[in-house]
Amino acid sequence: MGRHGWNSGDRRWRLTALLGVGAAVLALAVTLLSTLPGNGGSTTGTSPDGDKVHGTPATPSGDLGPDVGWGFTHTQYSADEGSGSAVARVEKRLGERPLPQIQHIMGWGAGNPEPVKGRYDFEEMDRRIDFVRATGGTPVVTLCCAPDWMKGGRSGADRTDWSQTALETAPEPEHFADYAALAATVAKRYPDVKHFIVWNEFKGFWNNAEARWDYEGYTELYNLVHKALKKVDEDIMVGGPYLVMDSLDPRQEQDASTSLKGDWGAMDQRVLDAFDYWNEHKAGADFVVVDGSSYSKDDELIPDEFAATDKFTAVSEWVRERSGDLPLWWAEYYVEPADGDDNRHGWSENRRVAVQASGLMAMAKGGATSGFYWNPEEKSGECPGCLWTPTDQRDGGRELPMYGLLSRFGEEFPPGTEYESVSVAADDRPNVRVLADDKAVLVVNTLDRRISADVDGQKFDMAAYEVKWLKR
Repeated sequence: MGRHGWNSGDRRWRLTALLGVGAAVLALAVTLLSTLPGNGGSTTGTSPDGDKVHGTPATPSGDLGPDVGWGFTHTQYSADEGSGSAVARVEKRLGERPLPQIQHIMGWGAGNPEPVKGRYDFEEMDRRIDFVRATGGTPVVTLCCAPDWMKGGRSGADRTDWSQTALETAPEPEHFADYAALAATVAKRYPDVKHFIVWNEFKGFWNNAEARWDYEGYTELYNLVHKALKKVDEDIMVGGPYLVMDSLDPRQEQDASTSLKGDWGAMDQRVLDAFDYWNEHKAGADFVVVDGSSYSKDDELIPDEFAATDKFTAVSEWVRERSGDLPLWWAEYYVEPADGDDNRHGWSENRRVAVQASGLMAMAKGGATSGFYWNPEEKSGECPGCLWTPTDQRDGGRELPMYGLLSRFGEEFPPGTEYESVSVAADDRPNVRVLADDKAVLVVNTLDRRISADVDGQKFDMAAYEVKWLKR
């Protein structure tokens, strides 16, 4: 999508001070040895044993299946670093209601995993996996992005190009097998990770000549990675294609689908074509992954921010129909358009949580069983839309409203939930959104004013944009 960015800013490299002339000379010698002609660049800080099991793998609490539930994605800043008390606060909170958590292998908080062919650096990735283990969450790895030497860049631990353009470049076809080997290395290093997503949003897979997605190239990479992971462990579950389900204004776009459309707009037919090709030619899949926003490609909320979330239901139903009812994941979902700096700070937190709740409900109604909130964690200061306050200070790591919604939603509506219809007074139907099973009812006030509601035989007042849980 590109809109969520990847947060390259503070790479957080740890530089060890060299004390004394002797240490400086030694360091220089090591650098010279590791950068000799033909070596492929500096290997400082890397190791040849990338597939060595890291730490103590977690033991799953039960049988793992392809449905993992509702969780979040770690971004550049997360709670694996910061004040000890703040980090412990987040770990404790997550441990009370464990959530599935996604971590990418490069970018979004992780360094270059293989800066030189056969030489690995998983320091940051290790720390993220340790954090997931400490919180009891289900770890999910997104296999993106690719080391520079796989995509036409330079090899070397000190040469990684962290520009967005470079990061979002796909491996060259001649390095697809190398990328599959890297995926296998990651799987061996973290044997408790049983869920892998192949690549992210078709980054770098665009066919300029034909103005369409290079679905042939992506599918070739996917199939090689799928084979490599299954060779490591047949129980590993693999999913794709992680396409951005862009929608358009059907009155203005020649690429608008004539079959998948609604009041929210029309799907970009090129995306649907890409999905169909992958679906037909994939080597196999244990679950299907998509992402997208409720708003159009032009950032229009059609017809409004709540009704626009109906797109998630329509797309979910379309995908499940074509994939033979494979479990459906939304790896990312967005309901609030971003500004030019990819910030979503324009709404009040009440409004943001209410529309996010509507989005979760819409995905669940369409048959999705797993979804991941892209946690926009900040390094410090205010943190609109974040799950917890930044952990840079001792009093950080405190729960924010989005965490309350996400954790409660995951607890009340886990995979396998059978949803039920509930009564809603006729006058209230335009103003509320409702999702229910046999134990709980989630109600959202879509208005920026106080209302009285009558839902499931219960009468109550709701504040502007209030999200309310009822027991049955």
